[in-house]
Amino acid sequence: MNLQQELKDRFGYSSFRNGQEDIIRTVLNQKDTVAMLPTGTGKSLCYQLPGYLMNGHVLIISPLLSLMQDQVEQMKVMGEKRVIALNSFLPFVERKAALEQLQLYKFIFISPEMVMNPVVISSLQALDLSLYVIDEAHCISQWGPDFRPDYLKLGELKEKLGNPTTLALTATATEDVRRDIKQVLQMDLAAEMVYSVDRENIGLFVEKVSGHNDKLSTLLDYVKTWGGPGIVYFSSKRMAEEVAHWLSEKGVSGVAHYHGGMEQEDRILIQQQFLSGKLRMICATSAFGMGVNKEDIRFVIHFHFPSSIESFLQEIGRAGRDGKSSVSVVLYSEQDLSLPLQLIQSELPEDRQILGFIEENRKGQSKDLIEQLQLTEVQHRFLTYYTEELTGGRIDDRDRLLEKVKQIRNNRLQYKKEKLSTMIHWLQDDICRRQTLLRYFDESSGVENPFCCDICGDSPSDFKSEFFMQSSQDPVGTDWEKRLEKLLLG
Repeated sequence: MNLQQELKDRFGYSSFRNGQEDIIRTVLNQKDTVAMLPTGTGKSLCYQLPGYLMNGHVLIISPLLSLMQDQVEQMKVMGEKRVIALNSFLPFVERKAALEQLQLYKFIFISPEMVMNPVVISSLQALDLSLYVIDEAHCISQWGPDFRPDYLKLGELKEKLGNPTTLALTATATEDVRRDIKQVLQMDLAAEMVYSVDRENIGLFVEKVSGHNDKLSTLLDYVKTWGGPGIVYFSSKRMAEEVAHWLSEKGVSGVAHYHGGMEQEDRILIQQQFLSGKLRMICATSAFGMGVNKEDIRFVIHFHFPSSIESFLQEIGRAGRDGKSSVSVVLYSEQDLSLPLQLIQSELPEDRQILGFIEENRKGQSKDLIEQLQLTEVQHRFLTYYTEELTGGRIDDRDRLLEKVKQIRNNRLQYKKEKLSTMIHWLQDDICRRQTLLRYFDESSGVENPFCCDICGDSPSDFKSEFFMQSSQDPVGTDWEKRLEKLLLG
């Protein structure tokens, strides 16, 4: 089979990006595959092209609604009508109709939570599934035990669906995480296609600031100099909103905020305005990211640093997908050190919440527990998953269950603290930032980068963003369909 010709005929491209062809050939040979490609290097092509060349249907498990919608819209723009996203955007009547005629769709996108619905599983079992894709597969290890426990059931689902060829895609997975992925997805003999996490066109900088006001001043200087497009990441929803308003008051135009507490329609609108160039900068929490496939983002600034190297790489990977020079800056203050630890601790349930949840479930009172125990959605998922997993739904020994859940919580907390410690060490280290990141993923590189990091003597003030400064004068003048066409490889 001439894959180069298929690529040209179906997508209009004359060559593959690094890693794509090898991954696609492995999948076409019906070999289960764990593929790690850096952010922005065209993971979606690795299942789209094989999907066209295989006879059956393609099921893609995707973690975020925005990511699903973005990928579906891109495929529709390219002329593919046999694609659907089964998620909460679809009204019940339309979702029911779609499930009844699921055989009409070649590419089916769905969340890990919805795919566990017995009605959905039954509809999928009636299909000839040739490819089972887990997008952002690091979620199995990074989020599975608490944030997205349904990721841990995807191996069982694979068996129920007849064990189709499986492709697990990620941009950030250490050897341990890849082992988790293979174990959960029951693919011990899978091929591992691992490519460098290094995004050579992104300069890496940590700017030490004395406090909040100094941080704001530094941020303002950079965004006024660079213009955009860019993303500024925050750990706090309130702070993302406040700084977006503050920047607007300081004369920075085209700024909006984005976080998970906003209405779904507002989030979609802001994302589309950013993609089309009507907005030049987003002040966001980590809720903004996976669904954003914009090739010309020039900078990513962290107002608050993330709690792990993996999250950091995912977030800075939004920049420079067009291959042009881009910059990542972490505005770091000693005062920031306590914030991520507080966030980590708040994600997991306290002892009283664990006890209350177990007691109420013993009584058969499982309703309204979120409000009664003041649980976050993440805490509720954690408690629901582990009480069911450890008891099969029947609680016989309260004290024993309590100790087991607390131990799991403590282990998870320790795991997150270790990840945070590695991130803090990276911020405070005096060794080349790029080399340290590569070593974390067991990589090495002898290539000298001309625009590397602050440790190597480079400065974010050396970064020039003429590309945006020209295009930003007419931010709406973007050919939407042509831009989306180009994005298919990125």
